[in-house]
Amino acid sequence: MKKLLFVMLTVLLLAACGNKEEKTAEKAENQTLKVASLIPPMTDILEVAKPLLAKDGIDLEIVILSDNVQPNAAVAAKEVDANLFQHQPFMKEYNKANDTNLVAIQKIYYPNMSAYSKKYDSWDAVPNGATLAIANDASNIDRTLQLLAQNKAITLGEKKDTYYTFNDITDNPKKIEFKEVDLLMLARTYDEVDIVVMNPAYAAPLGLTPSKDALLQELPGNDYAIQLVTREDNQDDEAIQKLKKAITSEEVRAYLEKNFKETAVPAF
Repeated sequence: MKKLLFVMLTVLLLAACGNKEEKTAEKAENQTLKVASLIPPMTDILEVAKPLLAKDGIDLEIVILSDNVQPNAAVAAKEVDANLFQHQPFMKEYNKANDTNLVAIQKIYYPNMSAYSKKYDSWDAVPNGATLAIANDASNIDRTLQLLAQNKAITLGEKKDTYYTFNDITDNPKKIEFKEVDLLMLARTYDEVDIVVMNPAYAAPLGLTPSKDALLQELPGNDYAIQLVTREDNQDDEAIQKLKKAITSEEVRAYLEKNFKETAVPAF
């Protein structure tokens, strides 16, 4: 009886060791994919994609960074494989300024950029000489100026270069004064300035939505979809293509439509 019990325990122990080795081997075979991002819904999209990628043998590591320069620098330096946080003009400006070759391989969603004010409930109520906070990078200055021009708050002349600049304003009826701030600091200026133009990702934590709170909204038809960005050398890698498939899945679409219906319209 003791001999039989010993044999049974030995068999169970060997089986357990075998299962552990199989799981370890399976985990070792999984590929780790690092993707840098900043804030929701970008990070949320990656979280939804994570279990989908796991089924394909890919461990998605979401690297959350603190500013809008680090994600591109990390991709360029091969510290991460891709990033999800920016639109095409921003990426092009980064490539130009840093002599890099980042590429956008998939549009994910359109954020509804809007103008908000804690002091005024309509653009008509905004007084002459009001201060408007604007992101300080070239692509977002261009985008904000176009938003204002679309809504006839200012008039722009013919674009002379890649982006509109303040020098291209030909008419500014309310004599709006522009305050340039870092993109990630826009939300903090909401209490300090008369108007702030920002994406829903920064407006939402303040409880602001375009339909209820915006003085002006971005009109349809623009180049500012948030995109999946990687490098030229790895854009065709199987893991990157699986990531692209996962973040354009029906699961991600359903998540955006349920949780960010007004502020993050799927672009796929």
